[in-house]
Amino acid sequence: MAWDVSQYLKFAAERQRPAIELLGRVDLAAPRLVHDLGCGAGNVTRLLAERWPNARILGVDSSPEMLAKAGKAGPGKGIEWVEADLGGWSPPTPPDLMYSNAALHWLDGHDELFPRLVGVLAEDGVLAVQMPRNFDEPSHTCIRDTVEAGPWREALLPKLRLRPVAAPEMYYRWLAPHARRLDIWETVYQQVLEGENPVTEFTKGSILRPILAALDETQATAFLADYGRRIRDAYPPERDGRTLFPFRRLFIVATR
Repeated sequence: MAWDVSQYLKFAAERQRPAIELLGRVDLAAPRLVHDLGCGAGNVTRLLAERWPNARILGVDSSPEMLAKAGKAGPGKGIEWVEADLGGWSPPTPPDLMYSNAALHWLDGHDELFPRLVGVLAEDGVLAVQMPRNFDEPSHTCIRDTVEAGPWREALLPKLRLRPVAAPEMYYRWLAPHARRLDIWETVYQQVLEGENPVTEFTKGSILRPILAALDETQATAFLADYGRRIRDAYPPERDGRTLFPFRRLFIVATR
């Protein structure tokens, strides 16, 4: 699945805020090796490099489009860019920090994935993860409704991932046997968006990508028109013209 980098970065500030808050909860003074899993265009990877300038930092992502954007911004001190499928990738050297902002929800099998990631950390290493958990909100349920209602139903139903992120207590149960310290919390961000039907623009850059990639241009246009109507009804603009878009995110910090 190809990523439209410019579409994704339209809401860079909203996407980066939870990344910064996750970074603030990582209690490591001087990690030597840091991995940014699902680094995308490298915006957050550079924040990691600024906080720990003496660390070796690997930005890992499966998207060549995202990594190309990251590379164009310059190599960054101590940063290496690695193209790899996160589902099967393992670090050759145990890292002191594995950090992942809004990436691991694209992978299945979290009951095995998360313990495995903690298991490859160096002693006293940290796994820090943020994932969206907004899948029961209209931004996501309208995708399912649009899929069900259209001529693309059979083609798109296999693409739907209804709840790729589990409830917080499940991550505790999966990780508690493997982590000596575990911090799990959720935050709902009341995002204030501007523009015409901005929630559709937001989801076009992320959760809608595999859906739209499975359609031809005519079908994708029709899909977006139907979905956009549903979203406009679900998230009407306020009197000042802005749109409120509450977004729930799950945070996990596990220390081995």
